[in-house]
Amino acid sequence: MPTVLITGTSQGLGLEFVRQYAAEGWQVIACCRDPTYSPSLQALATSGSRIRIEPLDITVGTQVHHLARRLAGTPIDVLINNAGIMGALPFAENLERQHFGSVDYELWNEVFRTNTLGTVRVTEAFIDLVAASAQKKVISLSSTTGSIGESRRQALAYTTSKAALNKAMTLIAEQVRQQGITVTLVCPGYVKTRMNVGGATIEAPKSVAAIRALIDRLTLADSGRFLRYNGETIAW
Repeated sequence: MPTVLITGTSQGLGLEFVRQYAAEGWQVIACCRDPTYSPSLQALATSGSRIRIEPLDITVGTQVHHLARRLAGTPIDVLINNAGIMGALPFAENLERQHFGSVDYELWNEVFRTNTLGTVRVTEAFIDLVAASAQKKVISLSSTTGSIGESRRQALAYTTSKAALNKAMTLIAEQVRQQGITVTLVCPGYVKTRMNVGGATIEAPKSVAAIRALIDRLTLADSGRFLRYNGETIAW
């Protein structure tokens, strides 16, 4: 029975990944900062034995490495780096703090610590468990806003954190290729979540189902690529 570890599972896409993978019979390690604030995740875990909830703040190195040590000997077939932030809510006020001319540098640092450094930290901590698995896949959720060629969005903190993540993951992909590990960046689309308000058109179940199908199709030849949830290549 394959195992998937997912970060940021308290709500939105992360919660939906937990729901769908558990329904397919996978062993699911669901990580989020404070599980007590997610009744939906708790309900999923109590409805079946396949879900293991782990408190995890990906910006805290001691927490990440402690969990990696506790999971030693547990092969992780698919690692999904889903945890990410736009910054503080409300969205409109937060977005203004990311515009040139009114930049909140503390916010920028916070977003980078989660979206870029936290994701790399998790990948580094669990890569040996991924290498020990049958499928050997690392998926990091990114965004077209991190594409220099495509993005026109002015949210400096969020967009640059995703651009930096893209570069970091391409470097990691090359480093672990000889171990047979596939490292791929995936944009889930403009999904209706708390992070996206106004204009979002894709429901979380549809996006997650498409990403799961994409993950199933990925091979080592796809390592280092940046893809939409439907499999289309995104320009860097």
